[in-house]
Amino acid sequence: MRDGDWVAATGAELRGVLKVMVDAEWLPGGVAVVGSGTMWEFVPVGRVGTECGEAVTAPDVRYDVASLTKIMATWILVGRAVGEGLLDLDAPMARYHPGGPYPGGAVTTRQILTHTSRLNPVTWLERYVGTEQPLAEAILSEELEEPGYRYIDRGFILLGLLLERLYGRPLDRLAGEAWREAGMTATTYGPLPRTASVAPTERRIPGAAATWGVVHDESAALMGGVAGHAGVFSTATDLGVFARELLSRHMGEHGANPFTSFVRQSWTPHEVVHEHYSRGLAWLVTDDGLVYHNGFTGTSLYLHPRSGRYVGLLTNAVHYGRRRPGLFDLRATVRAAFSA
Repeated sequence: MRDGDWVAATGAELRGVLKVMVDAEWLPGGVAVVGSGTMWEFVPVGRVGTECGEAVTAPDVRYDVASLTKIMATWILVGRAVGEGLLDLDAPMARYHPGGPYPGGAVTTRQILTHTSRLNPVTWLERYVGTEQPLAEAILSEELEEPGYRYIDRGFILLGLLLERLYGRPLDRLAGEAWREAGMTATTYGPLPRTASVAPTERRIPGAAATWGVVHDESAALMGGVAGHAGVFSTATDLGVFARELLSRHMGEHGANPFTSFVRQSWTPHEVVHEHYSRGLAWLVTDDGLVYHNGFTGTSLYLHPRSGRYVGLLTNAVHYGRRRPGLFDLRATVRAAFSA
């Protein structure tokens, strides 16, 4: 199928699925960006959220991307630090966090990116509230789990703190510089004003206001809204710009450089997760060459390096609760499109 036909057909498929989800009141709305090469199409369906009246969603509405923060902020900054010689993927954390010794001191950045770090898989940070121990030290001080693959937020929290230590600047400023260089003008950490240009997420307590303009993830909220695993807000337009930038890097359009090498290494299988897909460096990699990452709030980014095609999804699927009905089918529709 030609690229233009694929973009149009995939957009129509996603529009149909999103409409079913909106009509069933499974989510207020969502917007997808479907692209290949220099062409893209935006698929906005439904409203921004119940707090925003009849305001319809659009490519410039900011959504809480949740765990897409891991790739949109932390992963790209790790790649930069590796390229600049500030960070070695296989060096133990003890090299960068003096003191201890800590059980987590032997953990490497590569293990964190592949979710094989053996750090505590329970993100819960409330236990550290009111203590005097720095968060990085607290994470490293806990006993390691048994070897194996476990999806762990704490590793990316630790990397966010490490990047701040390496560069001597806050994570949101470091990420902001990287986004501006890539042409992503709307992507940012919160807080953001409660307007119809920002999608609210979950109403956690009946009768209270929804989480809106501030990070949905509780642990990131405890960290002031800026963390290595969650906290970023973005638009469908910026998600498309991000996808294009990464695909062009993978194809070598920027010439040979350390970050291009890092992208290619990241999209190579490192740790088998399932019979049909593996974990690369941060990203999931399927047997047929699709690379992707999901976010809990109802977001996803899918890239197919061989064809140069991509799909980004931004929804606030948690708006009516954490069950998020229909989200699995929506994501399955995207995956199936790359087999067309």
